[in-house]
Amino acid sequence: MRKRQVNHADGGDEPIIIVDDLPSRAEILGSLETLGKPSGLRAIADHLHVSGKPALNALKRRMGAMRRDGQLITVRGGRFAIPDRLDLISGTIIAHPDGYAFVQPDRGGDDIYLAPREAHQVFHDDQVLVRVAGHDRRGRPYGNVAEVTERGHDTVVGRFLMEGGVGYLEPDDHRIHQEVVIPESGRNGAAPGVIVSAVIEQYPRRRSPAIGRITEILGEHLAPGMEIEIALRNYQLPVEWSENTQAELGRLGPLTEAECGGRLDLRHLPMVTIDGEDARDFDDAVYARETEKGFVLTVAIADVGHYVAAGTALDDDAELRGTSVYFPNQVVPMLPERLSNDLCSLVPGEDRPALVCEINLDRTGEIGRSRFHEAVIRSHHRFTYEEVQALADGASRDESGPPASVVENVNTLYKVFDALDQARRARGALEIDVAEPQIIFDAGRKIRTIAARQRCDAHRLIEVCMIAANVAAAEFLMRHQAPTLFRVHDEPDDERIDGLRQVLNELGVRFDVTAGAVTPLDLMSVLALARERDDQHLIETLVLRSQKLAVYSEENRGHFGLGLEAYCHFTSPIRRYPDLLVHRQIKAILNRSARTSDDMAELASHCSRTERRAEEATRDVIKWLKCEFMQDRIGEKFAATISGVAEFGLFVELDGVFVEGLLHVSELPGDYYRFDAGRHVLKGHGSGNSFRLGQSIEVMVARVDLDQRRIDFSWPQGDKPKRRSRKNGDR
Repeated sequence: MRKRQVNHADGGDEPIIIVDDLPSRAEILGSLETLGKPSGLRAIADHLHVSGKPALNALKRRMGAMRRDGQLITVRGGRFAIPDRLDLISGTIIAHPDGYAFVQPDRGGDDIYLAPREAHQVFHDDQVLVRVAGHDRRGRPYGNVAEVTERGHDTVVGRFLMEGGVGYLEPDDHRIHQEVVIPESGRNGAAPGVIVSAVIEQYPRRRSPAIGRITEILGEHLAPGMEIEIALRNYQLPVEWSENTQAELGRLGPLTEAECGGRLDLRHLPMVTIDGEDARDFDDAVYARETEKGFVLTVAIADVGHYVAAGTALDDDAELRGTSVYFPNQVVPMLPERLSNDLCSLVPGEDRPALVCEINLDRTGEIGRSRFHEAVIRSHHRFTYEEVQALADGASRDESGPPASVVENVNTLYKVFDALDQARRARGALEIDVAEPQIIFDAGRKIRTIAARQRCDAHRLIEVCMIAANVAAAEFLMRHQAPTLFRVHDEPDDERIDGLRQVLNELGVRFDVTAGAVTPLDLMSVLALARERDDQHLIETLVLRSQKLAVYSEENRGHFGLGLEAYCHFTSPIRRYPDLLVHRQIKAILNRSARTSDDMAELASHCSRTERRAEEATRDVIKWLKCEFMQDRIGEKFAATISGVAEFGLFVELDGVFVEGLLHVSELPGDYYRFDAGRHVLKGHGSGNSFRLGQSIEVMVARVDLDQRRIDFSWPQGDKPKRRSRKNGDR
């Protein structure tokens, strides 16, 4: 057992002792080299003198992270091996609907192509070992599957069909291109055409199909809510709570007066929550007061860790989910509703445990000294964004409205917002208010319309307050040298910036930035120019597409988009597992408690994966709903904007409807069209017609494929292309 001492940066006289029983990755690799053969977890643990259930679980987690990073592979019997010793590469299957696939290596590098015959025996997301068989004329590797080490799917959801007396399931997930044969004994009474879920009883082989058994009949294809039922299964989102979690939940209750006694009492502060009208879980409350030098901003965050302790069943279920998933009209929560909507929710008039961040700001929005407290608070009012904005805009207050102390707090919060927004602009943080679609349903859950979700300064007020608290949390943890999860956003790579420059220049927007030297201020200047143009939405989308994904990491690499040197997530522990981990580290420091260091690298990887899973599932549901909305509009004409140009056609977005689709080159007015990749233009050979990025056109809805989540457009018959406008700097 090794221990290391960390002294308090704020002068505390008791050191924090972080206990670290885990062998390093180098030690694990060295152990396998010494053992001289693929070995199981127990053999490796014995060789490294690791014992006890917590230590074994931690070792297993670390080795799992090493496998995901390509440092280890697993072979038959669950044994671990060093990949280079076996001439094998471990990776994840990325399948294509046309039947072929790629293996994305765990350790990075070029994807390995699998021909359809090889790809037939694997499903999308399977973990495999492959051997590189050769390289094509362009030097790209192709290979053969040596072994499937872990299946990505044990069930498949799709439509049950019959053909020639043979029953089969056609997967809804188009990345699973194999049909699953359903023998008569496994049909469970399903009628042809219904949506079902089937367990895989035999995975496909080179010369034989997958075989499954129907375990659940979900219903008719277009039944209300079917899109969510399918997404839950396609993306394997956990929805059930374990029996142990339910038992633990039954033992939890409201904060007692004795528990309040051990916390800083801030119940007198007129804190308020500001959320959307339909919000049910309130995990942040804010209060601000003015000082001679600036402001003191107090951000109170629900102390989820008071109820969800590390190592409990509640914690296991929360970690498994990683995040709440927000579908239109439905939420799959990370925590049971007893916690998320009740015990942890900062509802008005109720005493709640909170982890409070107290931040000193000067009048330019620069963050100074910050402190953290375990506290008890009481929200004095629940505002919606619209109500707060109305107050700020001078709406009269009647006697039934919020008390004067709450109104004074809101007025001071707007002064804090102005200061923090000034600091944000000075450092060049990206602010892209791309309109988000809001799907509005009628009483029968049929889509009535798709409209832009409205934003106002009240939204931005809460955002800048939460960002300030997240920055303070990151700096606090770094000051105390505590392992944690950072939220990192790397700067865009040279290729993306070069591509963005070409497109912007073609649109008439000057962007002369050297690749490798781009800053957030450079991109903010582009966005500022876009606000004066009709194609603002397109330019904002292009800037967004040039960015890398933000992820969680155990290493601090800064946050490019926010222009910050260090950032973490602290403000939403009800719905994000990384925030709960950050809370635990802060509380360990406040309590000067000994703490075993988690394998932050593995947790960072896991939380990034669950975040992407939630985003993909939500995106898939929204695509389904958009297709469903457009099914009744086949033949209708819409004004549209070209959002992408390719050799095979135009990607267009319907103006004001938030629906995207393809206008194939064969649907364009009769001519042969040549694709100019550098200028993002399709130009007619004989007619001189040209179609380019950002151009306004009119299209007609031609086809809607709900299964493929695809909408195809056609050129309105008899219409001629309109001459392109020269406004907005077009040449």
